[in-house]
Amino acid sequence: MSHCRRVGPNNKDIVIFASKEDHQIPSKVKLPEPDPQPGLILPNGDINWNCPCLGGMATGPCGVEFRNAFSCFHYSEAEPKGSDCYDLFKTMQGCMQKYPTLYNKDLADDDELNNIDKATVNLKTESEGSKADGGTSNK
Repeated sequence: MSHCRRVGPNNKDIVIFASKEDHQIPSKVKLPEPDPQPGLILPNGDINWNCPCLGGMATGPCGVEFRNAFSCFHYSEAEPKGSDCYDLFKTMQGCMQKYPTLYNKDLADDDELNNIDKATVNLKTESEGSKADGGTSNK
């Protein structure tokens, strides 16, 4: 059988002593259902910067750079999507290179940067080529 005792200065704390039998009785407390998590994109189309799927990227030392680049990509109407955000992603990557212990060390690899540069040049060239021939090129 359980019982309570007031302790501490001015008897402000209550200590509840429960017996083994008390612990064997199932709890009658009903917890409310947890609120559904909204995910990365909120119902209004905005980015949910608190989404655990971002892995804390929005709040780390390069959080501002990440948010700028990710926002640019999310709202980009360029073809291909995000091709107008290259400079922001490069700035973000430069920031991440300053914190190799926090961010993937592979990002600091110069070869990776060169590959990104080449891919961007190819995207720009393809985009300009498709505009020159009226957008009829087959890729």
